[in-house]
Amino acid sequence: MDNPPLLRIGCGAGFSGDRWDAGLPVARTLVARGGPAVLMYETLAERTLALAQLRRRSRPDVGWEPSLAEYLRPVLALCVQSGIPIVGNFGAANPAGAAGQVQALARELGLGKLKVAVVEGDDLLSALAPGALQGLLPLPLQGRELVSANAYLGAQEIAAALRAGAQVVVTGRVADPALALGPLLAHFGWSDDDWDRLAAGTMAGHLLECGAQVTGGYFADPGFKDVPGLADVGFPIVEVQADGRLVVTKADDTGGLVDRRTVAEQLLYEIHDPFAYLTPDVVADLREVELTQLGKDRVEVRGVRGHPAPATLKATVCYEGGWLAEGGISYAGPQAAARAQLAGQVVRERARRLPAPPAALRCDLIGVASVFPDDAGRWWEGAELPAGAPEVRLRVAATCGSREQAEALVREVTALYTCGPAGGGGVRTQVTPRLSSDSCYVPREWLAPRWSFVQ
Repeated sequence: MDNPPLLRIGCGAGFSGDRWDAGLPVARTLVARGGPAVLMYETLAERTLALAQLRRRSRPDVGWEPSLAEYLRPVLALCVQSGIPIVGNFGAANPAGAAGQVQALARELGLGKLKVAVVEGDDLLSALAPGALQGLLPLPLQGRELVSANAYLGAQEIAAALRAGAQVVVTGRVADPALALGPLLAHFGWSDDDWDRLAAGTMAGHLLECGAQVTGGYFADPGFKDVPGLADVGFPIVEVQADGRLVVTKADDTGGLVDRRTVAEQLLYEIHDPFAYLTPDVVADLREVELTQLGKDRVEVRGVRGHPAPATLKATVCYEGGWLAEGGISYAGPQAAARAQLAGQVVRERARRLPAPPAALRCDLIGVASVFPDDAGRWWEGAELPAGAPEVRLRVAATCGSREQAEALVREVTALYTCGPAGGGGVRTQVTPRLSSDSCYVPREWLAPRWSFVQ
């Protein structure tokens, strides 16, 4: 029996803040090239999940990707009419709520009721007895009350939903590559222990998951790594064969580029160990990978090997992080950097006199010294600054235990209008609640992943 034809998987978003219109050229290309295809959206990171949990704390009826409708409105009708399923981790902290939003959008577009599946089971606090996680947490977190704990699920439930005919699959916290591996499992019928093919499918998802990073976006560096048409950079498409061979390409009639360099950079992006990249479905081994340029914007990837999946699953845990106090003020003209530095010194000294001084106060001189200095501000006192910066913005930030403490600190920034060095302006301050996050590993038998259609 002949193998099923190749499967094309396109990516419409690589993170929560990505372009809303990027998915449409990808969807149109999938339709134009014909054959089986899937459109995936990756919109969930650790920070994004923490923000979603924060929103759901104040409003239990939200907590999904806030731009869900904006991402899907341009492509939903085209994908439904063309038989192209959509898979996305839009669910964040509330997958069922996100699935309901997809149905509402379908009704708005005149598509009627869709077969929308939701993947759940990543929420550990709902699944486990109180305190069950405590012994697995990093030592600084043990004994703290957790706001949320979400495990990274694999691809099996996505695959099962697609086999059952799902037109849209909404997940919460799954491993990013699972958004592509799930469709590949459903399409090719790979077995659960076909480690080399599972690893190849996982790396297909890894190459897609950051959107335009693999098509020149994060790659571009003028004069060194030039990228044409970056304002209209096309998002990636991966063509996968039944044996696991894959080709990386991009949407038609778009900017950007796909070559061995862009693919190599994304292949190694966030890989802790190229010999053993751990995911819920497989351990991928990249030591024998070969990249071949087949033509313009077409790179073949082969040689990915796989090993049995790990016994544990990674989980992101969120806990109360206090309040973030931030304030900024700008200085321009002669001695701008020196005046901004003096303003920071004033705020640091005033902060020490507060009834509840922050444990650490960060001062950045944006444009002069902001990327590498540490949060404790140890670089600040007596630092020598480069001369001649025509304009500088001072940013002051601290984590505070209470809102009152945070507001007292940002008031000191506002006071720089008249109490600080000459020429300061453009003060902006804000006080926001924080959720902090960390990671731990849990036995996979603790999890009971499941999928269901939204009724």
